[in-house]
Amino acid sequence: MKKILLALGIAFFVSQITAQEPYKFTEIIDLEATPVISQGRTGTCWSFSSTSFLESEIIRLTGKQIDLSEMYTVRNTYPKKAENFVMRHGKAQFSEGGLAHDVMNSVAEYGLVPQEAFSGLFADESRHNHAEMAAVLRSMVETYVDNPGRKLSKKWRAAIDGVLTAYIGKNPTSFDYEGKSYTPKSFLEMTQIVPADYVSITSFTHAPFYSEFILNIPDNWSYGSFHNVSLDEMMGAIDYALENGFTVELDCDVSERTFSSKDGVAVIPLDSENNKKALQGVYPEKKVSQEYRQDEFENFTTTDDHLMHITGTLVDQNGAKYYKVKNSWGSDSSRNANGGYVYFSESYMRLKTISITVHKDAIPKNTAKKLNL
Repeated sequence: MKKILLALGIAFFVSQITAQEPYKFTEIIDLEATPVISQGRTGTCWSFSSTSFLESEIIRLTGKQIDLSEMYTVRNTYPKKAENFVMRHGKAQFSEGGLAHDVMNSVAEYGLVPQEAFSGLFADESRHNHAEMAAVLRSMVETYVDNPGRKLSKKWRAAIDGVLTAYIGKNPTSFDYEGKSYTPKSFLEMTQIVPADYVSITSFTHAPFYSEFILNIPDNWSYGSFHNVSLDEMMGAIDYALENGFTVELDCDVSERTFSSKDGVAVIPLDSENNKKALQGVYPEKKVSQEYRQDEFENFTTTDDHLMHITGTLVDQNGAKYYKVKNSWGSDSSRNANGGYVYFSESYMRLKTISITVHKDAIPKNTAKKLNL
């Protein structure tokens, strides 16, 4: 009996040592992406991540690496947000946030421009800071809703446009790039991006699977629709895309203590007592079911916080899968591990993914058929 207990004790001790072993990652898929940059002091991760996604798509489609302007999309989206907020008498979301389809909508209507044609920065600026601009715009749209003149002036749209010009610049109508002249529309054509080819997918049980529905999250100010599939199918779509050379746009929750850009990992430990320790070493993780995912969304534990860009996969020393996710908080090693990438465990991805956006050709055929794509 003593020998059995001793053996069990040794086994438990060994398992604890193994559980605390520092992460050792091996890359499995590493798709090409542009360098990590910082969104600065702005809430425009939706534009930075989706632009990074489009940059990888341009590499895939044309072989060209182009630094696109994130702020061109921001510049063209703010008037849409203001219109929505004012004409709904303030009964709508007005903030810096947005989603991937806002970028696709902007690209379809206004085209694309390279960073060198529109940076959103002036000569004395090196870093984006929209704190003052966002506050000014917010006060303006709230004033228009309050309607102090008792009859809303037609000047308000021009006033919004003037503020955007003052803070981030006037929209370019034409520019030169690599010795050729372009408009934003002709530049879009050159990149071979077709906005209608991109699909947003989610997985929640409050809407029927294989339906298309408006996901009620705060940053869905434009009331975009999402295709709904099972959790396993959504994860399968991510894997299928990456395995076939397509990167994936990600909307997710990063508010958890078990997400750390500084440590470069995002995990869901089985035992919450290990939440902090699991940022430095391997610990067992929860199995995330469709039901648990839904419960965490409906009780507001899972929230719509941040958009990022999935560019590959890795495995740890135990063979567990992780996803290589490009962030937009810069690559300063004191604040961001892995050169600005965060490695999401499979459990974290299953639980904390709000939605993904992919090229329609990156969706498994059986899933695409169910969605009538």
